[in-house]
Amino acid sequence: MAIAATIASRLCESTHMFSALRYPQYKRFWFGNLFSIGAQQMLFLAQGWLVYDLTGSALYLGYAGLVTAIPAILLNLAGGVLADRLDQRKVIMITQATTAALIFTLATLTALGWVEVWHVLVIAFFSGALQAFNNPARQSIFPQLLDRKDLMNAISLNSMIWQGTRIIAPAIGGVLIAFVDTATVFYVCGFGALGMVIAAAGLKVEHQPRPRQEGVFTDLRIGLSFIRDNFLFAFLIGMTFFNSFFGQSGLTLMPVFAEDVLDVGPSGLGFLFSAYGTGTFLGVLIASNLGNFEHKGLLIVLGATAFGGFLLLFAICPYYPLALLPLFLAGICNQAYIISVQSILQLRVPDELRGRVMGVYGMTYNMGPLGALVAGGIADAVSAQAAVAVGAIAIMAFALGVALTRSEVRSLQVAAATPASAGH
Repeated sequence: MAIAATIASRLCESTHMFSALRYPQYKRFWFGNLFSIGAQQMLFLAQGWLVYDLTGSALYLGYAGLVTAIPAILLNLAGGVLADRLDQRKVIMITQATTAALIFTLATLTALGWVEVWHVLVIAFFSGALQAFNNPARQSIFPQLLDRKDLMNAISLNSMIWQGTRIIAPAIGGVLIAFVDTATVFYVCGFGALGMVIAAAGLKVEHQPRPRQEGVFTDLRIGLSFIRDNFLFAFLIGMTFFNSFFGQSGLTLMPVFAEDVLDVGPSGLGFLFSAYGTGTFLGVLIASNLGNFEHKGLLIVLGATAFGGFLLLFAICPYYPLALLPLFLAGICNQAYIISVQSILQLRVPDELRGRVMGVYGMTYNMGPLGALVAGGIADAVSAQAAVAVGAIAIMAFALGVALTRSEVRSLQVAAATPASAGH
């Protein structure tokens, strides 16, 4: 009760929901992110529409998602190593500009009527590979643009972009496809991707070259060893993996729930996604107000446990109106603890290892498509309810199991979040 009262007090007293935007350099980065991530969300919709229009096959929609996810997962570690070795600002500019060039190529092929499905798949593959190098650089550069006391607020604002554009950008893309054409959407996405290039070009971040006596694989081994030897980092990375592989992947089964479990059809499916999406957006707003709330360990454990619990309630709920509530609450809890995980990672990681650690974080964060394959298999063999329930129980078991056996997780406080030693 005391913790709940403290959280409520912080939410009532806070007047700095957007405090991180007071820093001009971070504000520039944030708006660049807004344009590029909005473009990415719109691209996902337009790419799926084009693939289905070309093939009429739902299987090819799965292929498009898979060819994007595989390089993003496999190359994130390498992207983290490069983020620690190279000028992060230049990495962002080069990868983002190349991504824009790929999107413009797809737009032109579509406009000329020359596009084939293999064009889309190849471009999706290389776009995923570029993101594997782009994302660790972004994760590494933005903490340098503001004071550490506002880092959690910045992470919340970054997440707000993802949740907000997930709602707005696809709607804009759908209207453009309906009233103009798909090629126009791709051109808009290409210019949106260039927004981050312009933003990064104006960032004033001094790149300090680090000694590079070790090879790339040695650098990678040092980063992985650091996570292995520091239990807190292993727990936070593990929590991210369980969230993506067992939690987010289960959400891919929403069409099955809408059609076969709750019997509400496409319109009901939209409300299921809206309930969860609204919850995640509200969770971001709550997290942005918590700031330096001290009991981060308990917030992560309780948030993850509640997330799993609400997913479990959704899985076993047979009534559609009631099923919307646990989905909404699950979205709130998910963002509350995931943003806390990111905050502690960023506050504690040594600067010289930031790219590699955040590369591992990015790899686990992108495990959703692989988890979706497992969830789909369970759903086919047993039921969709069983698939979501198994994932929910796995999340709760991991969070509670660690909390009950490791006191450093229960006692984790943000005040103690000073960078750990790299040990090399």
